[in-house]
Amino acid sequence: MPVIFIDKKPYEVKAGKNLLEASLALGFDLPYFCWHPSLGSVGACRQCAVKVFRDENDTTGRLVMSCMEGVKDGLHFSINDKTAKAFREQIIEWLMTNHPHDCPVCDEGGSCHLQDMTVMTGHDYRRYEYKKRTYHNQYLGPLIHHEMNRCIQCYRCVRYYRDYAGGDDLNVFAAHNHVYFGREKDGVLQSPFSGNLAEVCPTGVFTDKTLKEHYTRKWDLTMAPSVCQHCSVGCNTIAGERYGKLRAILNRYNGEVNGSFLCDRGRFGYEFVNSENRVQQPLIRHRPGEAVNELDLMRYMEASLPHSKLIGIGSPRASMESNFALRQLVGANNFYEGIGEDEAYLTRKVINVLASGSVHSVSLKEIEQADAILILGEDIWNTAPMMALAVRQAVIKTAAREGAEKLGLPVWQDAAIKEFVQDEKGLLVSVTVSASSLDDITTHKIHAAPDDIARLGFAIAHELNPSAQRVPDTDTEFRTQARTLAKALDKAKRPVIISGLSSYNESIIKAAFDIAASLNTSTIKAGIAYVLPECNSMGLAMMEAPSFDHAVTRVKRETGITAVIVENDLYRHMPSADADTFLSHCANVIAFDSLHNRTTEKANVLVPAATFAEGDGTLVNYEGRGQRFYQVFVPPNPFFKESWKWLIEMQLLKLQTSNGHNHPPEELLEKLEAALPQFKGISKVALPHDYSVHGERIPREPHRYSGRTSMLADISVSEPKPMQDNDSPLSFTMEGYKGNPPSSAIPFFWSPGWNSGQSVMKYQEEPGGALRGGDPGIRMFHDKAEEKITYFKDIPEAFKQRHEKWVLVPQYHVLGSGELSIYTKAIEELSPQPFVAISADDAVELNVKNGDMLKLFVDDKMHVLPVKVQGDIVNGVALVSAGLRGAEVMNWGAWVKIEKTNSGL
Repeated sequence: MPVIFIDKKPYEVKAGKNLLEASLALGFDLPYFCWHPSLGSVGACRQCAVKVFRDENDTTGRLVMSCMEGVKDGLHFSINDKTAKAFREQIIEWLMTNHPHDCPVCDEGGSCHLQDMTVMTGHDYRRYEYKKRTYHNQYLGPLIHHEMNRCIQCYRCVRYYRDYAGGDDLNVFAAHNHVYFGREKDGVLQSPFSGNLAEVCPTGVFTDKTLKEHYTRKWDLTMAPSVCQHCSVGCNTIAGERYGKLRAILNRYNGEVNGSFLCDRGRFGYEFVNSENRVQQPLIRHRPGEAVNELDLMRYMEASLPHSKLIGIGSPRASMESNFALRQLVGANNFYEGIGEDEAYLTRKVINVLASGSVHSVSLKEIEQADAILILGEDIWNTAPMMALAVRQAVIKTAAREGAEKLGLPVWQDAAIKEFVQDEKGLLVSVTVSASSLDDITTHKIHAAPDDIARLGFAIAHELNPSAQRVPDTDTEFRTQARTLAKALDKAKRPVIISGLSSYNESIIKAAFDIAASLNTSTIKAGIAYVLPECNSMGLAMMEAPSFDHAVTRVKRETGITAVIVENDLYRHMPSADADTFLSHCANVIAFDSLHNRTTEKANVLVPAATFAEGDGTLVNYEGRGQRFYQVFVPPNPFFKESWKWLIEMQLLKLQTSNGHNHPPEELLEKLEAALPQFKGISKVALPHDYSVHGERIPREPHRYSGRTSMLADISVSEPKPMQDNDSPLSFTMEGYKGNPPSSAIPFFWSPGWNSGQSVMKYQEEPGGALRGGDPGIRMFHDKAEEKITYFKDIPEAFKQRHEKWVLVPQYHVLGSGELSIYTKAIEELSPQPFVAISADDAVELNVKNGDMLKLFVDDKMHVLPVKVQGDIVNGVALVSAGLRGAEVMNWGAWVKIEKTNSGL
């Protein structure tokens, strides 16, 4: 390792870094603005100046920007040199000449990187007394607020939005001494990653508009480490509460998962916690109008449970603790997945592939590092947006790495490398049903029907390894296409295959495995990623329970069954007719949920359940990574308890016993491991509930937290006793351990002198690296010694359009298809209306144009939807909006009849 000298003291540092990265990694406070570990160095702000010397005898030196100067063995430089310090202070003073004096009313006040750097440089008095330059603020949509007058021209926003996230509707505009960062004109930001501008911006130019509706200073939030609830990626978040309401979701760094960013659905989709649609108290239907308290509920359960024939319906959005507690209550043979047979079967196929260990289940970080990616049949932009962002980084960084090698430059030299590589990209093959927002960076783009996507996948596998099944009945063009793609993939050292369930096609899942297995060599372990529908789809499927269809069969066969449904709106997972049949055949239905929905409306007994913000739990993401979310606050409503706690109480009542002691989450998870060995290690995902550091717990509140006495002064002038948390090592106070806690239990990022989110580097092994002690999460799937690969053999026939029939494929939407995120008004505003998309040729055949109404006949039920004509869809495929509010679940993958509606309908 190189040895450098900082202010004449020697330090060992990592090779390939710049002086700013090395200094920050060593714990030095060196100010900066334009640099970001995910964006590299451009030297735009001039704020990180240091003085570099030729050797130990040089006393003159020269000023350089530390973010642009690489580490060299024996290099001497000074951070505390008077000239360097004066230069940095002067830069701040110039920035402040036009910066408004509005810190008290700025949303970033007190958690602002500009404030931190101003204090760090020693600038404390404004000499500028003249008129400041001002700008017009733009309307950028319901998610992001714009205050251009606060801009310091660091260029982070456009570098992130355009270069990193791939957006094209935000830019920098300049004329003489005016530089403007915004859109060409007012309008909604189109990128589903726009919310990250609020954290990327070092000032208050771009801020969270949803937070403004119930604004709270960040130091006044009660916070806890959490996990996003909106898709299977499992991004790490920080959830913040004030006055019993969830106020904000911030990014929680996890180097293996989401890194420094979130998608807009994950950042803004939290308002369901505060929704008026929450289930507020228990309800027993045969006692209408009568208030039911917990004692009434328990008495009812005590009287009925011992004599009931119970079955349990699990949920892909409920925690492992809740699903397993339900399984314990009803018995292993009476527990069912709350999803349809098609989805359950496909998810089991995915688990079989990953559990075999033949291919490596990749994290988002590993996707970013891939040098070749094949997307097979999955619209990841809408089903797993952060995975799409990782794919974009892989494509860009592959070219950047190759360019850096040719130029002999380190990869952090962002501007120089981009200038050299221009539009060169790494290998990205996208084989999907319709166009994707990633198409602009693909090297090979193919749109086909699901069966043809699978056939092409099998053909690629065969070209890579003749042991894989040969695809019959192919033409020359098809074979040439497969051969071309196989040759391109075969050159890769870190290939990744991405697929998933959204096409509802078993053959696609099998073909993805065959390709990955065919790429395996003695030195290369191909990676694979399967996108699943919900945040705990993987965990639920790993429990190996029968699907909901088996539960329907059972209630039709047996009488007197009481169904216990946990956090599952059945009408979002199967056609209405199937859900109606099941519920009508149950003698009783007990539902636990946080929100009213079509299923809870038909429950005989309805019990409120805590959301992720009000309870603890564990989720397993698409790669098999178990992760813990912690309770953020104690809700004012005493009925808001985790489903697993209600279920444990029910189990004790059923057994007519009570042990009277606390049941922390790890106790349940240990029992889960014992019952289902495939979950080995999941009880170690989080710290034990009684963990402490020198007797001190980890505080959920920053030491600057204010008003905990006055906010309750209308009730009592005495400060109440803090709430106790018996389920985790966190406390509901500002008192506690002041050092850096273990990575899985970091409730917020803060360090002396670093009040903004940039303080995360104080928790990392190096800026942009893993958290100290390792990134959170434990993987359930492990690679195994290479054995003979068994390839799949059942290849589908080529897709052929049927007369007056179309194959039905779901179309998901990143903003709108989420069951929970739609309760955020801003996301509801951006959500599209349901539609059916068909090809231009099919539109001609049906004599329809955009906006006309079509009738879809699915399972003897007619659905009427407006048509959208898309030139990228093949004939015979109908894409139908899925997951939107009011959109019905259909028999995906089925052949359906479509007709134009009669005039006037």
